[in-house]
Amino acid sequence: MPRPHFYLLLALLAAYGLSASTGWLEARLDGWAYYQDVLIGIGINIILAVSLNLVNGYTGQFSLGHAGFMSVGAYLAAAVSLFLGPRLLGEEGGTAFQQGLMFLAALTAGGLGAALAGVAVGIPSLRLKGDYLALVTLGFGEIIRVIFQNVEVLGGALGLNGIPAYTSLFWVLAVGAVTVFTVTSLVHSTYGRGFLATHDDEVASEAVGLNTTRYKIVAFVIGAFFAGAAGGLYGHFKMTITPTGFDFTKSIEIVVMVILGGMGNTLGVILAAILLTLLPEVLRPIAEYRMIIYSLLLIVLMIVRPQGLFNFKFGKAKL
Repeated sequence: MPRPHFYLLLALLAAYGLSASTGWLEARLDGWAYYQDVLIGIGINIILAVSLNLVNGYTGQFSLGHAGFMSVGAYLAAAVSLFLGPRLLGEEGGTAFQQGLMFLAALTAGGLGAALAGVAVGIPSLRLKGDYLALVTLGFGEIIRVIFQNVEVLGGALGLNGIPAYTSLFWVLAVGAVTVFTVTSLVHSTYGRGFLATHDDEVASEAVGLNTTRYKIVAFVIGAFFAGAAGGLYGHFKMTITPTGFDFTKSIEIVVMVILGGMGNTLGVILAAILLTLLPEVLRPIAEYRMIIYSLLLIVLMIVRPQGLFNFKFGKAKL
């Protein structure tokens, strides 16, 4: 059976091939620009859902602050492109290769900034459990949103505008492939067994010598890093970001993807992210009822299929 590295390489080659065919598809497929926007939205949501699944699904915590980490990555990546980009690339904007390196640096900065925020939140709060942890992470997300709303350098309540449109189908698919590869490889590694043990029985894990707090912090930081990278992709795709775009509702949307796909099931979470990205497009004529439909969907899901709609046995790592 091929190793995970083979699938990662295959996914990266597929991402490059699809991105290289964009011009051909645009010339021959009516509405390709719209389809491309939807595909980019799907890719960003997959990154967010898979990274949160590492925390909520595999490690057994309940975080409601993923949108906060996404906002940190979005603002930091946008700041790098807006404030450092012109100095490094010049007035002409540099070559495509230079812009790619600049975007990679911006995404890395956004991811590292979000990971640092994950450490700051995780160390004092991950000794908590259940509802208490959910409240702390929810409070963190709201604090970050209010901070960005009052920092005039970053646009304040009006947000940041004029962000370079660096995000492409290749970047989204490539980062998505790296996210899935990292989470899957980590969970199925020897170290990843600690995540699953913490999820199954935290008291028993500590009794046999596992430092469950360390495993929770590691999962939290890795999840925050990829959420920050997704935020950077989002900012350079929309070309404008505002604090209201990363509120409590956004965190709930990501949590819904994880629950719908099945906690601790990477494949199911990916399918749920695709479904919940396409659903608003289908329901666009009645967009004001979207959250009601989400809520009803969760209620029905918890009653009919509490393990998740896409919780296939072969997609879940076990001890």
